Amino acid sequence: MLDESLLDAPERLTEADRRGLLRGAAEAGARVRTAARHAAEAGVGNLKPDGRPRAVLIAGPGAAATHAADLLGTLAGAGSPVTRLAPTGVAPAAGALRWELPGWAGSVDLLLIATPDGAEPGLSLLAEQAYRRGCTVVAVAPAGSPLNDAVSASRGLFIPMATAPYDHDEPLAGAAPGVLWALLTPLLALLDRTGLLEAPPEAVGKVADRLDLVAERCGPAIVTYSNPAKTLASELADSLPVVWTEGTSAGPAGRRFAAALAELSGTPAVVADLPEALAAHSALLAGRLAAGADPDDFFRDRVEEPAALHARVVLLRDRPIGGLTAAPNARDLALGHDTPISELEPEAGGELETLAELIAITDFAAVYLALASGA
Repeated sequence: MLDESLLDAPERLTEADRRGLLRGAAEAGARVRTAARHAAEAGVGNLKPDGRPRAVLIAGPGAAATHAADLLGTLAGAGSPVTRLAPTGVAPAAGALRWELPGWAGSVDLLLIATPDGAEPGLSLLAEQAYRRGCTVVAVAPAGSPLNDAVSASRGLFIPMATAPYDHDEPLAGAAPGVLWALLTPLLALLDRTGLLEAPPEAVGKVADRLDLVAERCGPAIVTYSNPAKTLASELADSLPVVWTEGTSAGPAGRRFAAALAELSGTPAVVADLPEALAAHSALLAGRLAAGADPDDFFRDRVEEPAALHARVVLLRDRPIGGLTAAPNARDLALGHDTPISELEPEAGGELETLAELIAITDFAAVYLALASGA
């Protein structure tokens, strides 16, 4: 059950935030600036690549590496395929995870390692394997970690991760807002130098500014009725989020939102891109999860029986209303099955800015839902 009174009690929210999730979301802009500075100090801006890599491989544990690969692959487009190397092992523990390069990887490929830990022996072994194959290796991890030495020995480039003092108070969640931007920002700067995507320093600065603006709108001191993140969190209470995305950049934002809901608050969610989402989820909305599925629900005793779980559509769009869009059909499908719908659309700006805004608002919403539900 969601404690909605907690959402408008900043002091109680701070007390409940034992994992530093709200601080990570609020300081995302500062984390981007620090990470960009670390990348510059590591010499990323002075790199002179001989051309685009044939393929970009990304390795790392948990949601942070998954989301970074998804975002970079979307932004890079067809320039070079971006592939995440999924780990194998018997447990999701640092010492148990192993990564392997595909058989075709070689000297024309780029390996990116992104981890908020840096103590995984499997990643150090991967860096050594890449060196033997002739792959270029770039890693982002905490300074002084074992991975630092392994990458240096492999003649790769190591970029210290932008960390905060409270990162070490509790185990870091892979979907935590601060972790994503600390790992993603240096990789954006690197791939900008290779020509795979456009993320010059001024664009990264605008991302940090947009994240600051979202933090002002969605911070714990802003009341629910004027706070889009708190509003979304309260709307998703006791519901199954059905996340629909429209536009290239909205796809990874929606997938990250679904993953953050699951990891941070224990809320399951389904996600799909429009227009295919209309066919994929039509039966779901017409079934027992629709708000109007049980006409007798109004007369039930809410004290003796828990409320039924109903779907709620969350529409994320990264482009303004107008032109060719499936949004009207999406609204008709949802409302036609008595399913409420929430919509988020960023302010105008560059692709990186609008993507950052969607991620930031949904990150705040996932955090508020986690805190108010006692997760």
